[in-house]
Amino acid sequence: MARKATSKKKPVQKTEGLPWRKRLRRWVLRSVAIVFLVVVALVALGALINPPTTAYMFSEGRRLGGVKQTWVSIDNVAPVMARSAVAAEDANFCQHWGFDLAAIKLAIEQGSSRGASTISQQTVKNVYLWHGRLWVRKAAEALITPLVEAIWSKRRIIEVYLNIAEFDEGVFGVEAAARHYFGVAAADLSGTQAARLAAILPSPKTRSASKPSGYVRKRARQVRDGAATIGRDGRADCFES
Repeated sequence: MARKATSKKKPVQKTEGLPWRKRLRRWVLRSVAIVFLVVVALVALGALINPPTTAYMFSEGRRLGGVKQTWVSIDNVAPVMARSAVAAEDANFCQHWGFDLAAIKLAIEQGSSRGASTISQQTVKNVYLWHGRLWVRKAAEALITPLVEAIWSKRRIIEVYLNIAEFDEGVFGVEAAARHYFGVAAADLSGTQAARLAAILPSPKTRSASKPSGYVRKRARQVRDGAATIGRDGRADCFES
């Protein structure tokens, strides 16, 4: 009689038998992979779904008993507002992939961090992270920003930025800001009004767009000139339809 062929079973690898360093390495790699996939999924969702709130907006809402914010499509924002924000905060927005290396170099030379943070970085911080100077947050911001730049369009980044930026205590987004300061919709902002809103962005709780100080007036004039310049030289093409 012919002997029945017996199939040899492959030995099953047991993680219990692995050295603790290998087990730790496997666990770390799997955890990193899971976190990465979750972040990619959240960024992909952000390209299509408007964030209902942010960590900072939520905390301010609890502190103040509520905040003012009305989401508005970029199509319903005066184009000069987007140009003004870019001129004020990140003039090379269309030319970088999330980090303005020239601005970073200049900031280091001047011993200041102001001016080195791009609109993309600020959007990532506001939507996905929290405020503060902890290195963990800065590291996460540096990792997520290129993802946002790769998945979102520049127009989408500007849209989200303008809708979640703080313009006064408890006032978030350009629609609420336009009505709060000037009594108009974001779509009806004039060049001067848009420039003033952009001029207060770095310090919205100490500056006013409707009752501007001498500094804010001067800064707004610079922003208005800058907005006209980037409109002419093509540096606004990436977010204007």
